[in-house]
Amino acid sequence: MSTTTTPWDLLVLGGGTAGLVGATTAAQLGARVALVERDRTGGDCLWTGCVPSKALLAAANQAAQARRSAELGIVVGSLQVDHAAVLAHVREAIMTIEPQDSPARLREHGVAVLRGNARFTGPGLVEVDGTEHPFHRALLATGATPSLPDLPGLAQAAPLTSETIWTLETLPNELVVLGGGTVGCELGQAFARFGSRVTILEAGPRILPLEDPDAAEVVHRALTRDGVRILTDHRAVAVEPGDVGGTVLTAGVTEQVGYDTLLVALGRTPRTDAIGLDRAGVLTDPQGFVVVDPTLRTSNPRIWAAGDLTPHPQLTHLAGVHASVAASNAVLGLRRRAEVDVVPRVTFTDPEIAAVGTATWARGGERPRIVTRAHTEVDRAVTEGRTEGFSRLALGRGGRVLGGTIVGPRAGESLAEVALAVRHRLTVRDLMASVHAYPTYGDGIWNAAIDEVRRRLSHPAVTRVTAAIIRRRRSPQSWPMRRPSTVTTSSADFSGQKQTRPASRTDSGSGVSYPHTASTSSTPPAATLQ
Repeated sequence: MSTTTTPWDLLVLGGGTAGLVGATTAAQLGARVALVERDRTGGDCLWTGCVPSKALLAAANQAAQARRSAELGIVVGSLQVDHAAVLAHVREAIMTIEPQDSPARLREHGVAVLRGNARFTGPGLVEVDGTEHPFHRALLATGATPSLPDLPGLAQAAPLTSETIWTLETLPNELVVLGGGTVGCELGQAFARFGSRVTILEAGPRILPLEDPDAAEVVHRALTRDGVRILTDHRAVAVEPGDVGGTVLTAGVTEQVGYDTLLVALGRTPRTDAIGLDRAGVLTDPQGFVVVDPTLRTSNPRIWAAGDLTPHPQLTHLAGVHASVAASNAVLGLRRRAEVDVVPRVTFTDPEIAAVGTATWARGGERPRIVTRAHTEVDRAVTEGRTEGFSRLALGRGGRVLGGTIVGPRAGESLAEVALAVRHRLTVRDLMASVHAYPTYGDGIWNAAIDEVRRRLSHPAVTRVTAAIIRRRRSPQSWPMRRPSTVTTSSADFSGQKQTRPASRTDSGSGVSYPHTASTSSTPPAATLQ
């Protein structure tokens, strides 16, 4: 086995989102960086996750809009789905984005790219296909892979996952999805909109168990309208594969559900079992996730970790942010803490569910105040016929924004404002004071904030004070006397005589001058209300 002589300042294991961001961050700081990837840089997000799934959902949404266009007065003919063309669109999206994550782009940033399988051989050594690489610091970013439960008959059924469903050359007739979480609901709805008969089997009492129950119910109804059959309290216990497809047996509510295509969407397992973590002195938890401290440092003080192999939420945007923190901590010796509280998340069903911060439903302990604006009262939603959602805020003392949930089209975009408010400890007064464009779906959060401020102004103690002020200002004695300034104009009035008129006033907000209207009374105004 050969050994390189010069240690890397940072050796990154994995070329997904966390690895790419961590490597480029360290290189931009001036470190000597190498990234090891056994397959393709870009990771799950580019090749089998975020990018292809959102391209697929975009096509499915067009199919759904075509079907409901008659509701808005647009009648189209029969709808046909060209699955091959849909997959071509998916591949085009991937290849358009791929250069941003390519080895060539990494090298442009000063990152060396090593192809092969990486395995620790000691606390400061990594072997890559027969060559040992010493390092000063390392970043683990090997990600996660779809979980497959140990169900009788499942392995023989050759199920698809979110990584392999892209190999389908034809649309399924009967698609059964194990799991009613984000991935299961997104892909289940998409294939139903393409024309497949879809059944989602969820072991729990409802789909999307991590989201606000009201939000999950809105999505449940939407999936049902699209033809998805949702069976909750149905825990899969066995699979009986056949010549074409098979049957899933469930417990809880006993049922046999037939399929020709089986998709497993039951979470993700960290890729940590074959990289020699024991030799590096890196500890993992019982589920295989790498144990990290608040700065993302592992039990080996020379190694950090970021992304889906840690216990933190498995979200692409969080992987990137955490990798940047971990890389700068590693190469500069900083102690920056990773953000774990204000983490936005989006389920890209139609309608979307977007949430951040404190839960907007009761979960025990001290409960925040919840303010909701239904989208039946959001004008943009009304104009588009999309009033099924809502915008909801969780508030703390003084009206501080602690969290929020939005259900509706493009909810993920509307959530950015809420995430900023939570991060910077803003209040509903701050949201109310920011002028929002009209009509937009952002009006939902804005009007929820306005509703709460108005509620606070209606408190008896406040109304007594405001009533007293108004009564006092009704009294003529409270009016300050001001003689209006005058100018003599050379223009004549309608009678042909010279006229004296008050000077124009200037609106302090716009800088535009508005001339006062001359009084028709022989007595000039005695006072100006301030």
